[in-house]
Amino acid sequence: MKTTLLIMAAGLGSRYGGNKQIDRIGPGGEILMEYSIHDAICAGFDKVVFVIRRSMDEVFRKMIGDKIAQKVETHYAYQEYDSLPDGFIAPKDRTKPYGTVHAVYCAKDVIHEPFAVINADDYYGKDAFIAMADSLHRMAGQKAAASMVAYYLKNTISENGTVTRGICGQDSEGFLSKVVETYQIKRDTDGVIKDFASDPAGVPLPDDALVSMNFFGFTPWYFEAAGAKLADFLKNAPGDELKKEYVLPTLVDQLMKESGLKVEVLSTHAVWFGVTYQEDKPLVQEALRKLHESGTYPPTL
Repeated sequence: MKTTLLIMAAGLGSRYGGNKQIDRIGPGGEILMEYSIHDAICAGFDKVVFVIRRSMDEVFRKMIGDKIAQKVETHYAYQEYDSLPDGFIAPKDRTKPYGTVHAVYCAKDVIHEPFAVINADDYYGKDAFIAMADSLHRMAGQKAAASMVAYYLKNTISENGTVTRGICGQDSEGFLSKVVETYQIKRDTDGVIKDFASDPAGVPLPDDALVSMNFFGFTPWYFEAAGAKLADFLKNAPGDELKKEYVLPTLVDQLMKESGLKVEVLSTHAVWFGVTYQEDKPLVQEALRKLHESGTYPPTL
């Protein structure tokens, strides 16, 4: 059975101050997503789909796409306003993408098998891809089934600013019970991780809270379900028409409540790290250097 890795790489990276998706950050000049692709291929994935903007196409192919195409079946999908469902037309002044739900939906014509979704600018770890590959094989042929690799909140925050995380709940059978997109999370001066969006004074969050880092597994049923929800969001959701976004944790939470979606929470010893701010880059570079030196990865990818 074919399994696909979808990589969301169309984000603007505004907090980072540059196009972090194609920033060379590894000791051999590797782009961060190359590690995910390497780990996915080792875990048995045999197809990669990049979701990018058309304006990125030429430089993206030169910097990474053509290289990856020599290793695994490779396709592209484009996150643009012409791929919105039901013929929805974006406001003329909007420049921002409509979020991760739309990013994945854009790949509906090139994915017909169970697939995993990741961010381009996160490192997820080898064990995470092995767990996800096993999960995709288990859910083959099912409809309202999904999975998610969860990480501990304390291992996903930045010392250089706030982050957004999907705070998760888990039931007694190991399935996701809720996921709440939570904004402006950081460690306070007292050392406690807090949510500063809900209260300017900060709402404490446990270090070991499970969070979503957008590493989900879906079946092709996703495209039907997400298309209907995205169309409703575009037409009816409140908020700034130039900035509002529809994100995967919110969609997953809605589908669990309204459509009976069952989401298996995958346990793993994998360590996550990523680049949200420019100041995060040296820490990630050092972590990658150590992984190469330890033999986790060859000298160059």
